[in-house]
Amino acid sequence: MYLKAIRTLWILFIIGVISMILLGFSLKNNWFNLYGELPDPSILENPKSELASELYSADGVLLGKYFRKNRTRSEYEDLSPNLLNALLASEDIRFRDHSGIDFKATLAVPYYLFKHVVLKGPKRGSSTITQQLAKNLFKIRREENLRGRLADVKGLNLVINKFKEWIVAVELETSYTKKEIITMYLNTVDFGSNAFGIHVASRTFFGVDPDQLSIPEAAVLVGILQAPSYYSPRYHPDRAVYVRNKVISQMEKYNYITKEEEQKLMAEEMVLNYNVENHNKGIAPYFRAEVVKDLLKFCKEKDLDLYADGLKIYTTIDSRVQKYAEKAVEKHMREQQALFAEHWKGQGEPWRDREGKVIPNFMGRAIKRTKVYRTLRKQIGNDSLAIDKQLKVKKKMKVFSWNSPNYEIDTVMSSYDSLKYYKMFLQIGMMSMEPKTGEIKAWVGGINYKYFKYDHVRLGYRQPGSTFKPFLYSRALEDRFQPCSPIVDIPITFTAEEAKSDKPWTPKNADRYSGQTFTMRQAMSRSINTAAAYLVKELTANELANYSADKFGFKFIRDKMFEYMLTDEDKKRGRTGYNKKPIQGVPSLCLGTEDVSVYEMVTAYSTFINKGVWTEPLFITRIEDKNGRVLKEFIPKKKEVLNEKTAWLMTYMLRGTSEEAGGTALRLTRYNFRRDQKTREDFHVAGKTGTTANFSDAWFMGFTNDLVTGVWCGGEDRSIHFRTIKYGQGARQALPAFAYFMEDVYADKKLTNELGYKRSLFPEPSKPINVELDCSKYDVENFGEFGAEPDSTLEDEYIQPTEATDGIL
Repeated sequence: MYLKAIRTLWILFIIGVISMILLGFSLKNNWFNLYGELPDPSILENPKSELASELYSADGVLLGKYFRKNRTRSEYEDLSPNLLNALLASEDIRFRDHSGIDFKATLAVPYYLFKHVVLKGPKRGSSTITQQLAKNLFKIRREENLRGRLADVKGLNLVINKFKEWIVAVELETSYTKKEIITMYLNTVDFGSNAFGIHVASRTFFGVDPDQLSIPEAAVLVGILQAPSYYSPRYHPDRAVYVRNKVISQMEKYNYITKEEEQKLMAEEMVLNYNVENHNKGIAPYFRAEVVKDLLKFCKEKDLDLYADGLKIYTTIDSRVQKYAEKAVEKHMREQQALFAEHWKGQGEPWRDREGKVIPNFMGRAIKRTKVYRTLRKQIGNDSLAIDKQLKVKKKMKVFSWNSPNYEIDTVMSSYDSLKYYKMFLQIGMMSMEPKTGEIKAWVGGINYKYFKYDHVRLGYRQPGSTFKPFLYSRALEDRFQPCSPIVDIPITFTAEEAKSDKPWTPKNADRYSGQTFTMRQAMSRSINTAAAYLVKELTANELANYSADKFGFKFIRDKMFEYMLTDEDKKRGRTGYNKKPIQGVPSLCLGTEDVSVYEMVTAYSTFINKGVWTEPLFITRIEDKNGRVLKEFIPKKKEVLNEKTAWLMTYMLRGTSEEAGGTALRLTRYNFRRDQKTREDFHVAGKTGTTANFSDAWFMGFTNDLVTGVWCGGEDRSIHFRTIKYGQGARQALPAFAYFMEDVYADKKLTNELGYKRSLFPEPSKPINVELDCSKYDVENFGEFGAEPDSTLEDEYIQPTEATDGIL
């Protein structure tokens, strides 16, 4: 009887082995599509997992990532021994001995299942690290082509999936070394908190790289793998400590640590340095969001996936210069916002027309452009009363605030309240570029990317006011005019035909017509509108439009930008593309009526200091694949559009705004980068202020030998602005941001040593220009009875009102 029992067991064993072989064979060949396909062998040799693409600054700082799953690959050498020991002790102690399947653990499954169900013992699985890798890489249980007809048969489907994972695990073991398998595993697992892979998880939870993980930190991360949400150290710290200690106990059990070390480590407090990476955080968020459009276009042409292929993108942004720009914007905009709030205190609604009257139903129209309105419209339908009622319901929310360390506060507001609140914030766009190389070094598209995502550098088009005048003066210098050429400040009238309007147009100065005669340099420095009107009358508006578009790259940039892909956010906001509208040849163009971007203006101004060579702005230098192979290197287009003489003269003219009496940028003399306050030595800086009608837009364009920087400031809506030129002019609302920025840049000795940035004088022309530059004999006091108005910039904070403020909507 005993022999009969043994014989029966042998028969059952043989039947079991044959059944397993048959099942394996049928699984391998997917008979009648009962089981679903297995991953292609060629894929097994080169399995693909999504890797985040990384964006780097010129000085090697990681600016941000583009991902659907935030994953950055680590190599085996990057893994802490503490991490490897914790993983093996907890998940697969015989990992280095088996060939993908741990039969000892598998045969023990019934025993541990009985203990778990009947005796309420701990649940224990038998999957090896290799099997788990197979499941992570190929989604055997979820991908449709890997699921067969029996995929939904309960019980049987578990057996089929386990067999398939065994087969794939064995094939992985034949294709890779143990080091490669454990590295792939740690690069593919999900740790929760949008952290995929050990590199991102280490940075997310502890702020360190994987090779720096301590035993308790490694134990926390290994423990998370059992159930990322349940054991999250961020949201369930007690559970995380419990599972950490289980892992530490396993490490002691298998002699990775001593009993004394176990007790000490288990008693340690868990200390997190929790920081989830997202697109709202980090430096240069507006730049990262805008440059993605260029990257998507590149990836589409190359059949790449920006969000999964692990590209390395190297940019021209310098992280130090960028931080100085962001710091300058924050300092300036805090000051401006406080001033703006005080300015409008007790004055009623700020949205006003040109006559200063409140715009009817402004909020009613504005609320219809919001996401919350569109959502309610879908839910409720066309019942406007019901929608309006919901929009007025107060609810808890977080809103942006300059008065909080983390720039947000908890409050209770309705949708109408929050919209009105946000409409009162002034916005800014700032970009800085090296004129000789075209490399963009700083890009600040707004005051806070989390709450205000619209980019005011490349997307924002606003009227530039008097900052457009240098293009007119440049054309005049090419014609018959010189810096000392006299221009009389008297009214200039354009007929209705010339103005391309239904009535004649006579531009005004912000101040009175003086009747005085100014040199051309003085006229531009004081931003006298009648001088610009006189020049455009002499040269024609069409000539100015064509000259500006062709010489200074407006047409080139607009044609190129218009081709770029629109993001989903662009489509939601109803944008159809970048501004491709040609510059209009109308006389008012001389006062800056054409909408332009900061991006365009910085590029255009760089031509003057770059000896007449227009350089395409560059923000990506090269793109590499995940293995370091260079996919493309970027070289900017360059074109000589002005002769060196004209470019040098225009630079000299633009210096006048901070050198001539009454110059609109005399405020710059307060700052050390412009004037050494100890030695009183002056260094060269050129620039131009701009202010539009009703003070809707304030600009400052400035440059030194090293950087050309543009600043725009204003309300999101043109109807919301300061009411007086005292506060609304470019010299006060935009110029200080430029000055704060340049102060920090030139105070940084590392930038001097590494990038060569140093305050200095502009270079002399390479050849004699044979143009009279000493205009002292033409001083205003020698012409007419009025004399020059005294400059009060340094005495009382008030800039002489000489900006273009008439005829600009």
